[in-house]
Amino acid sequence: MKTWKTNLEESKKRYVDWWDGKGIVLTMWEHLQKNVSPHATVAQPLPPKDLNQFWFDPEWRAQNINYQLSRSSFKADIMPVANTHLGPGSLAALLGAELDGGEDTIWIRHKENTEIALEYNTQNPMLKLHLDLLKACKEKAEENYFVGCPDLCEGLDVLASLKGTQETLMDMIMQPDELLSQLQKINDIYFKVFDQIYDIINVNGEMAFCYFSIWGPGKVSKLQSDISIMFSEDDFRTFVQPFIREQAQKIDYTLYHLDGVDAQRHLDALLEIDELNAIQWTPGVGEPQGGDSRWYGLYKRILAGGKSIMANWVSLNELEPLIDNLGPDGLHINVDFKTEKDIETALKIVEKYR
Repeated sequence: MKTWKTNLEESKKRYVDWWDGKGIVLTMWEHLQKNVSPHATVAQPLPPKDLNQFWFDPEWRAQNINYQLSRSSFKADIMPVANTHLGPGSLAALLGAELDGGEDTIWIRHKENTEIALEYNTQNPMLKLHLDLLKACKEKAEENYFVGCPDLCEGLDVLASLKGTQETLMDMIMQPDELLSQLQKINDIYFKVFDQIYDIINVNGEMAFCYFSIWGPGKVSKLQSDISIMFSEDDFRTFVQPFIREQAQKIDYTLYHLDGVDAQRHLDALLEIDELNAIQWTPGVGEPQGGDSRWYGLYKRILAGGKSIMANWVSLNELEPLIDNLGPDGLHINVDFKTEKDIETALKIVEKYR
């Protein structure tokens, strides 16, 4: 693979080790573009006519992504990944939810008075949008970077987008068997869509996932159940764990996105999933970010449970204490880099532990 990342093979090796609970991956959220020398001469697209073109025009987005990545830094273990997301949980759009492009994100909303049809429809226009975007990005990439898998999401989070959060939670009480049947249908559809996406974006069997820009030498996915912050550990084991386990069994490399302080109570259930490789921690609004010392205990539990960790929005001054306290194995550290000089400083710190 020709690429704009000069140390790609080195970073791949670190990712393989990290998935296996060894070593350190040093990277960041998304990509740094400030004062970065372009990798190639790529024309900037004309400004979008509106938000609809900005988000939902595959050709315009592919051109814009190509331009942005052509002037992004890929130092350390920052992977060159095209972010193709169509909102957090866009699998719901393939099943009837609405996509609404905002200034800085895509909202996925329940359609009022819409009957839920949990069926895989190859003619669905939202599926076509996903695939057209991926194909356009793949053509533009010319293997200079990976095309990331969109943030499909799964399970109860998808149902909440389709039916509404309150109704989904009520179903756990009023019709649990029907809910379990719906969740299995969603998983079945997820795999069909995921495999179609993989067939487009994989490069010699390798692929990347757009959320967190993670990479692996096989099928890779980020998994989650953000709605689980609202219910008990027993309900998590009933309505979430079996379906996350199935995904982890069928996908080569999986990272669970643990979101919110109250979601920590589900950690034991996640550690029971042998095939799950890693857990990412998002503390939530108003909490200190992933490099803060108050999360060391959580990270140690995850590592002791046989999973690798991902710590996000770590500041430079938190980097060395984090590694000192956790050790140099199984750490994926997303540092809040502002400049390439910051990356060089962080590399000097990390190299002491390698």
